[in-house]
Amino acid sequence: MKKKVAVLLGGNSTERKISIASGYAVLKSLIRSGINAYPFDTRDFPVMQLKKQNFNTAYIALHGKGGEDGSIQGVLEYLNIPYTGSGIMASSIALDKKKTKLLWAANGLPVLPDIYLQKEDILNNLDFFSIKKFFKLEYPLLVKPNNQGSSIGIKVVDSKDQLKNAINIAFNYSDTILLEKFITGKEYTISILDQKILPSIQIITNNNFYDYSSKYQLSSTKYLCPSGLNLEQEKKLNKIAKKAWNILGCNGCGRIDVILDNNNKFWLLEINTIPGMTHRSLLPISANAIGISFDELVLKILNKTIIPTI
Repeated sequence: MKKKVAVLLGGNSTERKISIASGYAVLKSLIRSGINAYPFDTRDFPVMQLKKQNFNTAYIALHGKGGEDGSIQGVLEYLNIPYTGSGIMASSIALDKKKTKLLWAANGLPVLPDIYLQKEDILNNLDFFSIKKFFKLEYPLLVKPNNQGSSIGIKVVDSKDQLKNAINIAFNYSDTILLEKFITGKEYTISILDQKILPSIQIITNNNFYDYSSKYQLSSTKYLCPSGLNLEQEKKLNKIAKKAWNILGCNGCGRIDVILDNNNKFWLLEINTIPGMTHRSLLPISANAIGISFDELVLKILNKTIIPTI
């Protein structure tokens, strides 16, 4: 039976706009390759309709909650429809920054120190911001929602005066947040495609870090591929990234963000199990560096679907 592919895009997350851009780039690519593909916005159409409309494969181009967190993967497993990307558990863990860091740290991988906060910590304690024991980390800090992508809701905090506002902003996007040590250094991202490590990319931004505007709005952001790492550093980074990927049990393709501090040490920042596929996205840049075109990349991802075992 010929594949009828549903490109799942849009959804209800804060990354809806980016997901639509990724999804339609993938859709156009699949059609160029002669694949029988259609867009399917999960905000407007119930996923349960996929089976009734005879879709037999799902290409997930959803970002953030509802698409990258294992929930859509669970529905597809129930419908017995093969899908791209990581499975239920790996997806669920990877979108939860704290759980990801705990697993990485337990396996000896380098993660930055942080403080994990739940919204109820503050709601149940009106004097929360005066309790010093919660703030053992030195400034500057990075305050971030625990389960958002695209750097949404993240603030750099240089002093206690800025902390309350940054925490409140982060809690607008998640009921759990991280206060993480902020270090200066060079930012890199490394993509993985079917267990193959692709060339690393150095990200150069004029902002304090690779935030939302750097990713999607500013033309001044530069991506260097080759990244400028020497052979020894590249090998070290590849080893860290491969181990980080496999510990979570990820599948298909993904991207891992790291920072190289001034002491030449890599720190894992986070993992992305459904990378962007827009014209500014890093996975296609990295793949292109070794001769994999955008259309080839999309087909490779499609051909590495997870087949439900239910």
